[in-house]
Formats: sequence, structure tokens, C-alpha cells
Amino acid sequence: MNVYDSERMVEVMEGAGFEQTDRADDADMILLNTCHIREKAAEKVYSELGRFKNLKNEKPNLKVAVAGCVAQAEGEEIMRRQPLVDLVVGPQSYHRLAELEKVAHQTGRAIDTDFPEEDKFNVLGVRPKIKRAPSAFLTVQEGCDKFCAFCVVPYTRGAEVSRPVQNILNEAKELVERGVREITLLGQNVNAYHGEGFQGREYSLAALIWELNKLDGLERIRFTTSHPNDMSLDLLEAHANCEKLMPYLHLPVQSGSDRILKRMNRSHTAQSYIDLVDEIRRARPDILLSGDFIVGFPEETDADFEATLELIREVKYGQAYSFKYSTRPGTPAAERDQLPEKLKTKRLYELQTLLSQQQKTTQDSMIGRDLRVLFEKPGRLEGQLVGKSEYLHAVHVFAPRSLIGSVQSVHITASSSNSLAGSLI
Repeated sequence: MNVYDSERMVEVMEGAGFEQTDRADDADMILLNTCHIREKAAEKVYSELGRFKNLKNEKPNLKVAVAGCVAQAEGEEIMRRQPLVDLVVGPQSYHRLAELEKVAHQTGRAIDTDFPEEDKFNVLGVRPKIKRAPSAFLTVQEGCDKFCAFCVVPYTRGAEVSRPVQNILNEAKELVERGVREITLLGQNVNAYHGEGFQGREYSLAALIWELNKLDGLERIRFTTSHPNDMSLDLLEAHANCEKLMPYLHLPVQSGSDRILKRMNRSHTAQSYIDLVDEIRRARPDILLSGDFIVGFPEETDADFEATLELIREVKYGQAYSFKYSTRPGTPAAERDQLPEKLKTKRLYELQTLLSQQQKTTQDSMIGRDLRVLFEKPGRLEGQLVGKSEYLHAVHVFAPRSLIGSVQSVHITASSSNSLAGSLI
């Protein structure tokens, strides 16, 4: 979602007469878009800001802005900790970025971390028809009402809000006109989508996907991130029957221990998650499952951790993201007794070893298969292209550049740690 937000911020500033540069030395404004989901991500912001201190001294008119969830969570504290910051803007107000830049220019500082009533997506309006990469993100839902004990999203992104179906279709059509062939629908709880549809009817995520399926020129649809409690029957049916919906699903579970899941306020059990996975695989037998895991959550015992490993062994993930628990200020779990860092590190290593084995097994099983690959860009080697398979694997193929933006059949011949290789059929 931050990638999507960053693209929109660039467009806002381009509309105000700016152009993007890859060199900080050339910039009149440096904008950091930030994430607050983990402590390490938030602290990296201040480390990055420190790199611009000398440049700011050399160029007094240079404006430095911090946007995104760290901006929302910390507000003026950012300016106190790092006085070189001129502008702070939260993720719900970035449509005002150009206006705030002018305020900062006139007064020396500007801050906006409100949750405005106007829909920022409507304010952003039509974008220039420049060529796009073949794959793009499209935000359809923001915010979260789940209030997991470890998570800051409800405080930084606000309550769950879904965009109207027509607005999403308009943006999707515009992306396709600019060369996009694959769209990933984004939301903090994307499968909780309940947007205003046609004839005044409320649309689920599945209903939205079926509308997008009708769009000429769009070849692939994905969505992320899902919550197990919001995997509805119509979404399972879409996975079974919607031609453009890819056989990949990111479905975070976080823990395999019912006790820890309850302490996390996750509202599902390990068994209900496993039962759901069984239903999903009945609907789409070849689906590749991805997950999220937190190790070292407060009060997690050896038995709780072993329950997580057991769930992973049973589900068998093709890909996964895993993290040591990170305290986030203001969340319930931050007030509880914390586990030693050394123990969290040990458990993370053990968990990631198991997940890596499963990922390798899944990738190796692709050798000898014919996959459909959307070519996205040149590879690192001369004459090489890189694309994504149906299952979101990166695939390297020697092929002409003219195939970028097209979906081609590829025979898979090799598997490495994080990608596949093959030849055009």
C-alpha cells in the first residue's frame, strides 16, 4: 500500500510543477513515505533523515517531508527529534501534499495528521496517461476494525473504509489504458471490502473481482492482505471459477497456538484456520498459500511455539513472512511481559528454517511444468526478462524485450532460492 501511496504522492507533486529525481542532491523536496508496523521500520526513518542533515545545511530552501504511518503516529514528535523536517503528513491527507508544501515554504513548517472527511481518492482525480509497468497496485479498502493486540494499523490508518465500485473500475480502466495487465487489489483487510456498488447494492470483494473480470485488457487479478475471518463463500467461489483471479492467496495466521491467538485478539483458532485452508484448497486445488507469523509474542511458551510449527507443517506454505514480535506504543501487547530477545531470535531462526524448506519444496515442484508468465522488465543478464508466474514466483527467461507486458507460456527448467528459470514455449 505504501508503494501505491508513493506513486500517488509523486503524481500530486508533478501536478504542482515538480518532477521526480533519483538524486537527493538535485531535489527541492525530499519525501520519505513511512511504515510504523514494526519498531525497526520506524527507527529507519530517523536514520534515513540523518543522512540529509549536511544537504539541508548546504541547501536551506530544501524541504524535507515525512509521510505515511510514522507521520500519523508521531506527528510533531518527528520535528522535535529531527528539526530538519519541514512537513509531516499522514496517510489520509497526502492528497494535500502540494498545498502543505506551500505552507511549509511560507511558514517554515506544516503538519497534517487528521482523518479528513473528504475522500482523498476523489480529490486526487485523474492521473496523466503515462506508460505504466505491466503490474500495478490499486487500493480498494483502508483501515482496520480488528484491533489485534500487536498492531498499530487501526490507529494510523483509521477505521475500515471501502471505496465505491465505480471509482475502482474507473481507476482500473485507466491503469489498463496505460499498459497494466495485472492489478493487485490492496487493503489492510482487503477481503472485508464492502463498497457501494451498482443499483445501491453493497458489493463484497468477490463481487468487485467479478466486475473487474469483465475489463478488456486486464489479464490478472490478485488481492492482499486477507483476514481468515473474512474469507466468505463467494470469495471461495471466485477462486474456483474466476478466470483472471490468480491461484495465490496471502492468508496471515500469526500463531498456531489458540492461547496466543486469543491474547492477540485474532478471533480465530488454529483449527478454524486449518479448516478454512481445506475449503480453499477444495475450491482451488493448485492454490499457493502465503502467510504471516509472529514469534516471541508476550507470554509465548515453548508449547505455544511448537503449536505454530505444527500448523506450518500441516498447512505447507509456498511462501511466508515471519517476524520477531516488536512492541508498538499504544497497543495492548506492548504493556505485557516481554520475552528475551535472544529467545525470540532463536525461535525465528527455527521457524524460518521450516518455512524456507517448504518454499524450496514448492518451487522445486514447478520444475518440468509449463507456467504462464507475465513479463515485467529486463533481467540482470543480457537478453534476459523477468516476470511473474500465476503463483507469484519470479521467473527468469531469455526472451526478446518486445514481450514485456505480455503473458507467455514458459517451461520451467530450474529453481533457485527465490526464483525460477525457464524457456519460452
